Amino acid sequence: MHLKGSLPDWVSAKDAVLELLRRHGVNGGAGKILEYYGPGLTCLTAMDRHVIANMGTELGATTTVFPSDDAVRLFLKSQGREDAWQELLADPGATYDEEEKIDLSELVPLIACPSSPGNVVPVSEIAGREIYQAYIGSSANPGLRDFAIPALMVDEKQVKDWVSFDVNPTSRQILENLTSLGFLEKLIRAGARLHQAGCNGCIGMGQAPATGRISLRTVPRNFPGRSGTREDQVYLCSPETATASALTGVITDARTLEMPYPRYVEPGAIRVNAAMLVMPSEDSAGIELEKGPNIRPLPEFDPLPDVLEGPLLLKVGDNISTDEIMPAGAKVLPYRSNIPEISRFVFTHVDESYAERALKNQKKGSFVVGGENYGQGSSREHAALAPRYLGLKAIIAKSFARIHWQNLVNFGILPLTFVDRDDWKKVEQGDVLTIRDLQNSLQRRRIEIRNLTRDETYETKHTMSDRQIHIVLEGSLINVVRNRQTAQTH
Repeated sequence: MHLKGSLPDWVSAKDAVLELLRRHGVNGGAGKILEYYGPGLTCLTAMDRHVIANMGTELGATTTVFPSDDAVRLFLKSQGREDAWQELLADPGATYDEEEKIDLSELVPLIACPSSPGNVVPVSEIAGREIYQAYIGSSANPGLRDFAIPALMVDEKQVKDWVSFDVNPTSRQILENLTSLGFLEKLIRAGARLHQAGCNGCIGMGQAPATGRISLRTVPRNFPGRSGTREDQVYLCSPETATASALTGVITDARTLEMPYPRYVEPGAIRVNAAMLVMPSEDSAGIELEKGPNIRPLPEFDPLPDVLEGPLLLKVGDNISTDEIMPAGAKVLPYRSNIPEISRFVFTHVDESYAERALKNQKKGSFVVGGENYGQGSSREHAALAPRYLGLKAIIAKSFARIHWQNLVNFGILPLTFVDRDDWKKVEQGDVLTIRDLQNSLQRRRIEIRNLTRDETYETKHTMSDRQIHIVLEGSLINVVRNRQTAQTH
């Protein structure tokens, strides 16, 4: 990604990554590593780059790369760690498989409409819609400037009385510096509701919007129901757009505000408080873990047999997110350390009967069929762990989102793709599928799926390495590590 120009007033890094989502959608980066270079980098701080890299996941990218240059050095200096900085730049004359240009100076405020990060339009196209909530903070806009600019925008002003203006500090460090620099007072005085540092409303843990009412958020994802409200209307935008809209009560292009763009300069040094950091014990073997009644041991998974046979319990379409596989929210997340209990919520946004039906087939195993970009979104390992507990042995899809694909491997679920994508149309929920000679088939990279119900055969493939094949066959990565440790002690 060749960057040139500089960001105009009222346009920030969030708009840059939303522009890529506008161009390419939620799977345009699948199978690709996105590297950013060019003179436009000089206007992007390290935390601006974080904003862009964070939402590379929403593009389906394998990862995002920025150079370690002076902007990174300045960030580490502000954290008191300049001595850890090392310059890492692309080789002179480096070439790429694909190249794309982004003129930052031509970008406008953008917004992703419900209910996909890829549903991006200019803010000006939908301006005027009344909002219920404006929410700043989260992993997608975590920097000090992402709170400081809103604070300067609302200084000596009030947000509309029907708008819930929610502030989620990214960390205790951010909260402490917002306080010491005077920004927190400006936000609170303008009507902001302050929350604890953490994910909070981004994953539906509080701050759930009213049914059908518009919530503008600087979070990375707006999949249906992720906010904690099933019939939500979540839009993704920059801190500037969210704050401008909180002041007017309607979706607002901040360029139309009758105020100059706030000038914010990153401080050369910030408060860094390490007093509460506790180093791990050098000898932890004798430390007893304290577990309440809702903390259960991680289930142990058996190695995969050489013959898999079971029902196809669910067939889904394209772009199924990990939020739809394993929902978050205040009702579900308290069971994150209780896999048997949290598994009751698997696929409830798609089919509320799935968990019950899967549990009946837990011992013999079952299958799921998916479309393109299966498992997009959050890197939620519970979206693999809980289905595995319910007996899911293999997922056959047109394509997978990378992070979820790796999580499936780690918990011993076969991630297979159709060789002929039209075969997706032939299978139906309730069909009984079987895979034979699994171990040899995996080594050949081609696996034959037999549909016993329809007397049909489908050819599938996989891209696992030999190491990953071993993990799947052993039943999980944890099994591999445990077996290795056991062998080393004998």
